[in-house]
Amino acid sequence: MEKLKQHPMVKKIGFNRIVLCGVLILMYALFSAANKNFAGLPRILSALNYAYFLGFLSLGVTFVIATGGIDFSIGPVMFCSALISGFCLTSYGVPMGLSLILSILVGLLFGVFNGYLVAYCSVPPFIVSMASMNIAKGLASVFTKTQTVSWPQSSAEGGWYRSLIKMGNIPVGLIIFLVFAVLCFILLNHTRAGRYILCLGSNQEAVRLSGVNVKKWKMLAYVICGTLVGIAAIFFVAAYTTVQPGYGDQYNNEAIAGCVMGGTSMAGGLASIGGTVIGVFIIALLQEGILALGLPKDYQQVITGIIVIAAVYADVAARRRKN
Repeated sequence: MEKLKQHPMVKKIGFNRIVLCGVLILMYALFSAANKNFAGLPRILSALNYAYFLGFLSLGVTFVIATGGIDFSIGPVMFCSALISGFCLTSYGVPMGLSLILSILVGLLFGVFNGYLVAYCSVPPFIVSMASMNIAKGLASVFTKTQTVSWPQSSAEGGWYRSLIKMGNIPVGLIIFLVFAVLCFILLNHTRAGRYILCLGSNQEAVRLSGVNVKKWKMLAYVICGTLVGIAAIFFVAAYTTVQPGYGDQYNNEAIAGCVMGGTSMAGGLASIGGTVIGVFIIALLQEGILALGLPKDYQQVITGIIVIAAVYADVAARRRKN
């Protein structure tokens, strides 16, 4: 096994990513064997619809976890963004284009809020994210008067936004998501901002003593996360159109599971955008497979929790061996 890990091609791709791809293929084969209709295009497109918004959540929280922080508000903030922008669209006649921009701005503002409290006020990330989660839920309920918001269908005026995920049978959303994933990879691994974000997770004190403004770069991670969460809201409504106040936190664990499964360390300092993308597809395929088998969604929550524990334990064990 160690010899395999040291092979040049395996080291270049990443052993963990190869294993995850194998798991993804195996899951698809098992679900297809259990349900003959699972291998059809409709099921694949349905799984992709789930992967898009979850993928943007996971990409965003990858930057936060890379600093050694955490954000449990991403799901409720996504719903808050979708509800506020959707309510402005349907109740105040705000044009579709501006509504989509508003969704991103709401996520961005939460990112600024979280980042400022964590970086400049030294409030623990766990406390900040829990507070933001409640604020997002409450703000969305107050703004929409606890009403469910339904975005336009494809055939209605302004329904063009749904083409962001699919045009015919072409998964446009997959192309957009992968482009953003590449941009996040470049930002995290080939820019000064990304290097500082990773260094903060490895040894923040050493970075500070070297003269780097750690507060600025830590806040940037949360701002990036908030912006991607706002984009996730657009892809959520493009796939499902209807949004209810008070929900969203069920997606926190799934997004974090995608990150951790993909090789992002909960201790910070180590992150893999490629691994996150594969992890997201595994979570989305798991969700679709459970539905195809007629099992309750609760099964997915149990399995996701086990995945998080297993991934974190593997990360801790790897760090112990390294030390």
